[in-house]
Amino acid sequence: MKKIYLDYAATTPTDEEVLNEMMPYFSQKFGNPSSIHQFGQEAAEAIDKARKQVADFLGCNSSEIIFTSGATESNNMTIKGIIKASNIKNPHIITSSIEHHCVLNSCKAVEKEGSEVTYLKVNGNGLVSVKDFKKAIKENTILISIMYANNEVGTIEPIAEMGEMLKKINSEREKNKLPKIYFHIDAVQAVNYLDCNVDNLGVDLLSISGHKIYGPKGVGALYVRQGTKIKSIQQGGEQEYNLRAGTHNVPGIVGLGKTISLVSKNRKKIEEIKKLRDYFIAEILKNIPDTRLNGSKEFRLPHNANISFKGIEGESLLIMLDQEGIAVSTGSACSSPSLEPSHVLMAMGISPELSHSSIRFTLGKDATKENIDFVLKVLVEKVKKLREISGI
Repeated sequence: MKKIYLDYAATTPTDEEVLNEMMPYFSQKFGNPSSIHQFGQEAAEAIDKARKQVADFLGCNSSEIIFTSGATESNNMTIKGIIKASNIKNPHIITSSIEHHCVLNSCKAVEKEGSEVTYLKVNGNGLVSVKDFKKAIKENTILISIMYANNEVGTIEPIAEMGEMLKKINSEREKNKLPKIYFHIDAVQAVNYLDCNVDNLGVDLLSISGHKIYGPKGVGALYVRQGTKIKSIQQGGEQEYNLRAGTHNVPGIVGLGKTISLVSKNRKKIEEIKKLRDYFIAEILKNIPDTRLNGSKEFRLPHNANISFKGIEGESLLIMLDQEGIAVSTGSACSSPSLEPSHVLMAMGISPELSHSSIRFTLGKDATKENIDFVLKVLVEKVKKLREISGI
């Protein structure tokens, strides 16, 4: 059976060059980087190299990169660590209603401990209003956390505009002796496609994950601008500048560094992916009645197509496609076992029924027109069959 993977927003295969770079650190170069002997120092040098590779990509200093187990940990560390370091009685956080669950649940956790959280609404395309962003700021605001690009619908938020605005606001706050507002972005979905230079974006913290960018699972990084007041949320050793205790995942960190160094090479295929994605969307909307594209057409990641198929259950279509060797998603991979409608689509004003009928297709660098045409053919057949079963 032909196998076609269209779920690259969930995870990606590890690039062969990345795997080859990692392999020696599982067995031959197995030292603990905290050890002072040559085995340990060999591993420490590999981590230093990877830290520089990530820093060069983000346009920052190596000392501003903290290696983590992935974006979930990076996002938890940001929200809980900034709150922990704050000396304000009721610190205020601003986030959006379409964030990844690790951000939303971290915000709910600190809310229970006395923090105040504002969840910004989005429009029908999943965009946060810059006016709402500015309006939500209060005297006790200390952190704003907004996703750079949404994992479900691919909408790209106006981060640079927000960063520029916040820079001016922080300048005024400094004069009035108010605490600085730190700006954090979850850039997990953005790294392969968008400008992630931290100064261009005007951000203080930025989360990335290896397995979303053709790297290994179980490793990520958090950029923390020098001078940011943040505390560790776990106890242990002094690794990662006292911010992330625990023995380093050396093979994973080496893999993340190599992965980041290959991003520019992979970006050469962006236009090709976008053309295929646009063709895919156009053919679905033309050949399958009662379908709609979810998310912004203009401000959208080039590989994402989130489509609602009226009158069917998304899970049923997913299973039918899987039986034909086609892998897709009904929403974010982290919440796929849930029967709840997508919180992202609901926040965009899409009905629960239509949310349940939505499928996320995300293309990768190996996408071909031949495969896309095969998927289109199968889609037409399966949607028709499901609608006949449901009497539509």
